[in-house]
Amino acid sequence: MIFKLWKGTPDAMNIKTLLHISAKGLAICLALLCFHTSTGMAFASFTIEDEKKLGKEFYDQLKEKGALIQDPKVTGYVEQIGHLLLSRIEQSYFDFTFSVIDSSGINAFATPGGYVYLYRGLIERAEDESQIAGVLAHEIAHIKARHIAQMIESSQKIGIATLAAVIAGAFLGGDATAAVLGFSTATATTLNLKYSREHEEEADRLGMQYLTAPGYDGEGMLNFLRIMRQHEFYSNAVPSYFLTHPGTTDRIRYLDGLLQTKYTKRGTKSIVGRLERIKTMLVIDRPNPDSSIRYFQDVLNKEPDNPDALYGLAVSQGRLGMTSESFANFEKALALSPGDADILRDLGISYFNLGRMDDAVPILQRAYRANREDPDTMSYMGRALANTGNFSDALELYKKLLEKNPDDSQVHYNLAMLYGKTGMKGESHYHFGIYFKKEGKTKSALFHFKAAQPLFPADTEMAGKIRKEIDSMEGKEPPPSENKSSKNTFF
Repeated sequence: MIFKLWKGTPDAMNIKTLLHISAKGLAICLALLCFHTSTGMAFASFTIEDEKKLGKEFYDQLKEKGALIQDPKVTGYVEQIGHLLLSRIEQSYFDFTFSVIDSSGINAFATPGGYVYLYRGLIERAEDESQIAGVLAHEIAHIKARHIAQMIESSQKIGIATLAAVIAGAFLGGDATAAVLGFSTATATTLNLKYSREHEEEADRLGMQYLTAPGYDGEGMLNFLRIMRQHEFYSNAVPSYFLTHPGTTDRIRYLDGLLQTKYTKRGTKSIVGRLERIKTMLVIDRPNPDSSIRYFQDVLNKEPDNPDALYGLAVSQGRLGMTSESFANFEKALALSPGDADILRDLGISYFNLGRMDDAVPILQRAYRANREDPDTMSYMGRALANTGNFSDALELYKKLLEKNPDDSQVHYNLAMLYGKTGMKGESHYHFGIYFKKEGKTKSALFHFKAAQPLFPADTEMAGKIRKEIDSMEGKEPPPSENKSSKNTFF
């Protein structure tokens, strides 16, 4: 059937309702799911380029609304597994993007255009890396087989904004028909984005091939489904993964059959490594520290010498003001893993937050020697050094941090303060100018740029940078955010 995009505008959808997708109460406005279709452009079919456009819009808006975890260690871990799987697959139409949604739900899904999403809750419940790899392989297979595109192409004529809303309802949860005013139940039924048994079987068959090719144990895919079944049995709640990936009982039988007949050779459960640390970081970041403490205590009841659980427990206790307990567990974790950069960093931050700079500096220096790329270690060490009066070393550290994070306004703020402390007024004014510019305070930014201008010879590189900043801002009205309060982290 020929598929044409509806030529209306997003306003015709009358989108008003918020879709909540995370335990933090994260609201994602369904307006984000509207494409700009006012150009009047129409397509003869749902092409590869259409898939890319839909997938990117969906991803960009999830990111903009804060739905995705931005921790580079977490995202890097998932990306590394995903690209390892892709490295053994024939070339695809798409450049794949792997992301983690900040939700305690147990779910994973793929959208057109090569976008794969895991929920934080799914990673927390995985027992080994091969299970996460199995989920990613299954989602990659859905994309490679263009299952969603097939469902869209076989549908009736439907607007792209409506289509995006249906995808949100299918994978993010919530009542999509009620969420979009003017989006009738009949329309929702016409395009029911639920994978068929045939889709799931093909994704499992291809996914098993993708999973085992780099050397993962094929049982990872099967064992993950069994864990979900256990969760459902003990919690009396159906995991959201079952809702977006139906036919689980049939899938378990089918995968078991594949393992018994075709994939009999056992592979490895871990290739990338450090799953326990990734899970620890995710649990630490739960909104409720009490929940984190219970999680780590449960782990320690089974494994008393687990350094990851001791580390996570120490951080969680510190957030609840359990200082003595926190430091005791930090010391136990370090005794088991003496050079661990994460443990050293967070112990140093704990000392810093208590104002114990003489204790914070040496610990943070050890953390920096263990990992010279961690921006939090560099930032806190620079601040701790400044608090002990060592401005020159702090300044050198923040120069390095600026190279790694040139767009971070707080780095510019702290540099401005440190340049001021070391008597370098021109550089101090310049970085204050950059800081206020990034904060949207045009008048303050211009004041500092103009104060810096006479402090540098006209033919120097710095003078040229300052002139460029002034020229780009001169005569512009300050933005509405001019009067907003700003935060700083120095001292």
